[in-house]
Amino acid sequence: MESSGEYDVDLAVIGSGGAAMAAGITARKAGRSVVLIERGTLGGTCVNVGCVPSKTLLAAAGHRHAALTNPFAGAPTSASRVDLGALVAQKDELIHRLREHKYAEVAEAWDFPVMAGEARFTDGEVLTVDGKPLRARAYVIASGSQPSVAGISGVEDVEYLTSTTAMDLDALPESLVVVGGGYVGMEQAQLFAHLGAKVTIVGRLAPKAEDELRDVMAEVFSEDGITVIEHRALSVRTTDDGQVMVTAADGSEVTAQRLLVATGRRSETDAMNLAGAGVETDERGFIRIDAHQRTSNPRVFAAGDVAGTPQFVYVAAASGRVAASNALDETPDGAQGSVDYTGMPAVTFTRPQLASAGLTEHQAIEQGYSCACRTLSLEDVPRALVNRDTRGAIKVIADALTGRVLGVHAVADGAGEIMLAATYAIKSGMTVDDLADTWAPYLTTSESLRLAAGLFRGDMPTSCCA
Repeated sequence: MESSGEYDVDLAVIGSGGAAMAAGITARKAGRSVVLIERGTLGGTCVNVGCVPSKTLLAAAGHRHAALTNPFAGAPTSASRVDLGALVAQKDELIHRLREHKYAEVAEAWDFPVMAGEARFTDGEVLTVDGKPLRARAYVIASGSQPSVAGISGVEDVEYLTSTTAMDLDALPESLVVVGGGYVGMEQAQLFAHLGAKVTIVGRLAPKAEDELRDVMAEVFSEDGITVIEHRALSVRTTDDGQVMVTAADGSEVTAQRLLVATGRRSETDAMNLAGAGVETDERGFIRIDAHQRTSNPRVFAAGDVAGTPQFVYVAAASGRVAASNALDETPDGAQGSVDYTGMPAVTFTRPQLASAGLTEHQAIEQGYSCACRTLSLEDVPRALVNRDTRGAIKVIADALTGRVLGVHAVADGAGEIMLAATYAIKSGMTVDDLADTWAPYLTTSESLRLAAGLFRGDMPTSCCA
């Protein structure tokens, strides 16, 4: 590690996930010295316990479910009993490979070390790693977040799973109750249902989705055999026969072999002595930052989940780049960079996928837009027809005065693939006419974006590609 005058290093980054790696690379691009500090496993949430493991297991479950629900009678398929241990082993091999290739080898290529140890501030200027002082010109906290089980009476007295521990099961539970109907709860519920478990969700399904798309997902989950109790879970307890019972706010009760809690995440920064460093946190423990990722201590910045930003790895990376760039900025005016969230996409990797980019209808109205919306059923999308799966819809939200696209929301097989084009359209200020007049390849799911934009010109039916 290079010396930097009175400092040991220009930038010290706590964490080694997406935000931390982006910060480290940004610092090295600027010719600065940087060190990452990791108390656990290299790679952070996404590669180890989040995106990668859940999506590869969802892909496996999806293949099985597709075989069981094959709509093509002339091409028969079958699916046998699941070997969850084998799937988890395959998942672990992928994680190990990505951790080495995308994290360890990248750190080595950019020439910044990853120190193992517990980071703790002694004051607002000095950090210790396992008790050894480390003085940096600036600091970026990018330590991520952990699953939270707060707010459910009795939860600490039962054996429960989280989205992290569920990924390490070696045997499929016969039944599972999932508390929480957000994107994590939906993915986990469908994952285990498609593998063969009897699943119940307690909580509002897809609470942030457009109403039209929530209705579609409710029908999908019903077809999958997933029971949804759309009320908040109040309490849990273990029954006399060893099952877990969840009581919902409407008084309904559900029992299952296992409980999975997916009600949100929290930061875990107690060991860092943030108060001693003059770094403020909110009531949920997330670090307070300004628009430039700076904390209440001008030498300390925060990025990714720990700062309460949207919990996507691409947001973490973007905020890590901004935090490092601003932390190393020595201009008198201070940091100027910020993350632009315009058109930010999101994907729930259910089958079909639930995806969005930009504003919801409610958000557009709240921001003062005169809102115009159109919704296209997948029954009018040629790709869905040839796939024999018309479950879904795409909704386009526009400024009624200018026609500018404000948001795109979809439920479809491959809905997430539409959102890159949707984000480009929103960020570049395209109108619905621009979208309707832009080339779209026939027999693709992405064509639905052009077709939906065409509805703003009238609701009469059109022929293929017309």
